[in-house]
Order: sequence, then structure tokens, then C-alpha cells
Amino acid sequence: MAVPSAESPSSAGEIPWCFSQVKGTIEEEVTEADIISTVEFNHDGEFLATGDKGGRVVIFQRDGTKMRQSRRRTSSPPVFRCDYNVYSTFQSHEPEFDYLKSLEIEEKINQIAWVKPSGSSLFLLTTNDKTVKLWKISERCRHYSDLNTITDDGMLREKEALAELRIPRKCEEDISVEALPRRIFSNAHAYHINSISVNSDDATYLSADDLRINVWHLEITDQSFNIVDIKPANMEELTEVITAAQFHPISCHLLIYSSSKGTIRLCDMREKALCDEHAKCELRVGG
Repeated sequence: MAVPSAESPSSAGEIPWCFSQVKGTIEEEVTEADIISTVEFNHDGEFLATGDKGGRVVIFQRDGTKMRQSRRRTSSPPVFRCDYNVYSTFQSHEPEFDYLKSLEIEEKINQIAWVKPSGSSLFLLTTNDKTVKLWKISERCRHYSDLNTITDDGMLREKEALAELRIPRKCEEDISVEALPRRIFSNAHAYHINSISVNSDDATYLSADDLRINVWHLEITDQSFNIVDIKPANMEELTEVITAAQFHPISCHLLIYSSSKGTIRLCDMREKALCDEHAKCELRVGG
């Protein structure tokens, strides 16, 4: 496919564009596990996370030292572009099997949601069809040497063998990025999870499947609150399913969800505990 250049003038009525950066080889054959299933920038655009069908998460970091400035035309303002480099890669989900339902659970990452950082570490949520995980991404660069209280094989020396106590020195070494699962939220969805969204209060998040939306606290893994339930008493009367859900970016009591009927419903959690009816409005998308 021919890619137009941002430096060359475009035809009348067209907006000039180009690829700023491409990761990977476009032409090479990819396996099913390498197909990217979700992408998400963090709050300030410094990091970009991607998830694939193999359950892996790759985090890219913006390279501030390689900011490039270019001009489309002499009269147009400068356009700033930057590169993203691989920051961390880790396995988020593994394939599982539900023996009670005789159901295979794929490792595919359905969605990623960033949690606002606390301190120097990064936090993000990842989900497959059934399980949501909270990950902590941190850098490890501390190393101490000149310890005379520890032997070469890592054992503590007997205090009688110590003639003196030396103060350890901190040594510089390459930074390593570590991904640790802080919380695992499971066993709350009977259907496939299609959405996760972090609330603006930075303490709760929602997870949505085909028929229900649950709200979780980021510190509590064994309890969630069902706030939307569209499952009919008789499944033969089912006419729509939930396709996506998201919290309002500022108002922590508002959330919105869409359905397979092409409707978008805005819910206010202050109205009642179970938002089985839209609180504010209902919009129909398309015909």
C-alpha cells in the first residue's frame, strides 16, 4: 500500500498524513497468538500498552530524547513527533479450562485500562474473558556491594567471624523493569468480559460482560457490586446484550454502556443501587 508523505503536498481536499512509526514488519506472516487485540495509552501519553491473543502485554515508552520537528508547508506550524520504544513485556494471562462448564478460557487480552500511578510505579488492569488482573510495573536498579556480613554464596556470616562492620556501597547497574500481579479479580462473570474502565475516583473500576456490569474496589478481590443487569428471567426473551461500558472521565457517579440494539444508556449510580433503567437519557445510534 502506498503511504503518502506528510512532506509532499496533497491533492485538493485531502489531509496529508503518514506513518510516524511502525513496530514490527508489516509483510511478515504472524501467528494467531501475535495478533494484537487491544491498545491503550496511559493518561499523559508517555506509555502505550498493547495486548495480543497470546495473553501477552507489551508496554512502549515515549523516547523524549528523539523528539523530531517537521513542517508540512512553510506557512504551517511545526509538527512534533516522537518515537516509542519497548519498555516491558510480560505474560498477563494463560489459557485455562473451566471444568464445571467444560469451557476453554482463552488467554486473549480483551482490554487494558491504566490506573493513575502512585509514586514511581505504573499500574494497569488487563482482562481476558473471565479474569481481571491488576499489574504493578516498577523499575529495579538498586544493588549494594562491599557487604562483609554475607559470604560469597549468600549466607550470613557468624558475628564472631566479623572483625569490623563495613557500610555497604550502592552500585549503578542497568535498570530492569519488573511486572508483578498485585490483585486478581475472578469468579464474578458468567459471560465473557468485554470492557473494563477505571473510575475517576482512582479507587474503583467496572467490568462488563454480555448481560451484567459489576463495580470493584481496586483493593478488594472477593467482592463486587452488580449495578447493571439486563438478563431476562427467561433467556428466550433475550433481545440485546451489552457491548461496551465506561465510566465518565470526571464524574465518578456516571457511567455509560452500549448495547447490540445500537443504543447508548447513561446511568447515574446516585439514583439507585441497581441501574436497570437509564437515569438520564437513551440515544439511538444509526437508523
